Amino acid sequence: MAAQPEASEAIVRARDLGLNFDGEPGTLNAITDIPGLEVGYQTIISGSGALDAGRGPIRTGVTAILPRGRAGVGVSCSAATYSFNGNGELTGRSWIDESGSLTMPIALSNSHAVGACHQGIDQWVHQNRPDLSNRWLLPVVGETWDGYLNDINGGHVTPELTAAAIDAATSGPLAEGSVGGGTGMNCYGFKGGSGTASRRVDFGGQRYHVAAFIQANFGSRSELRLDGLPLGRLSKTPNPMQQSNWLHIDDERARVPGGAGSAIVVIATDAPLLPNQCAALARRAPLGMARTGTTGGHFSGDIILAFSTANPGQLNSEFPQAETEPHKAQLEFIPWGHIDPFYQACVETVEESIANALIAAQDMTGRDDHFSPGLPHHEVLEAVRARNSVGQE
Repeated sequence: MAAQPEASEAIVRARDLGLNFDGEPGTLNAITDIPGLEVGYQTIISGSGALDAGRGPIRTGVTAILPRGRAGVGVSCSAATYSFNGNGELTGRSWIDESGSLTMPIALSNSHAVGACHQGIDQWVHQNRPDLSNRWLLPVVGETWDGYLNDINGGHVTPELTAAAIDAATSGPLAEGSVGGGTGMNCYGFKGGSGTASRRVDFGGQRYHVAAFIQANFGSRSELRLDGLPLGRLSKTPNPMQQSNWLHIDDERARVPGGAGSAIVVIATDAPLLPNQCAALARRAPLGMARTGTTGGHFSGDIILAFSTANPGQLNSEFPQAETEPHKAQLEFIPWGHIDPFYQACVETVEESIANALIAAQDMTGRDDHFSPGLPHHEVLEAVRARNSVGQE
């Protein structure tokens, strides 16, 4: 297992290269600007050369997101989901959308690790919260495909690895790029992975945050735009994923379509939102993806989860206690007529989280020497300088 990257090492983010984004970021410009929210990574980078199924090379991991931290598991958040394009998986969606609530940790990993992550959350809850494990558990697990770089059928993501990601979850600055579930991912023909951003929104004399975390594994090279710059078309960096027939299907070789991949987007806010307002927020996330160029490929699974950490426990969907008198719950919420700034913040954070994932990710070579180039920082800097020089003429 690779050593976990220190957040302090991730010193280059999109804004550091002169890319500009709308809105005012939070202190960390990360999903951990939401008070109490914790994120944990487990990353496996091991082996090189030819694929030996079950042994490697391994380029994968797990990301755990705990809306209220480990101490708050089981305390409901208002929540909803949205499928922009459904060639993907996010477990637990049915109950989230039925009950309007989320109580479990969230895990993100590769497409063939959904079962292991699901079981890992179950086991962690059973061991750490036995008061909850005797009820039904519907863990939330999202996936994107890392089979270009990773031995995806090797079973390297285990329930134990998932539990370790939950135990590693913390607040504060986050590493981005090739970490956690994003380790083996590709985005716009470059190395992709994990990215995050946040925005401040003031309402009624209070300051709230809207934040995004993305596992980015989508888009065609020619589509990529950051801060309006057509970096995909300008790039002189080869795109190995589209230059060779490398995907084995029934002993044949095929190319993956340029827009194939997936994105799991997690939107979090500490503003009081109703479940249907969370659903409306989730529907805005693809607008942030579109700002970076994607047109939403058929072979991409792009699924969004949005939740609010306000109104703790008011939406708990559990068996009533026999000794507890029935009582009404009370919810605060942002009036619908004032919700537009939160929509705007959602779009802005998704856009910047994708940029941060791309900027943080570095060159990676994986199974069968498949190569994924990091988005070259010098190409970004050159494009920014060229635009600035035109503006100064």
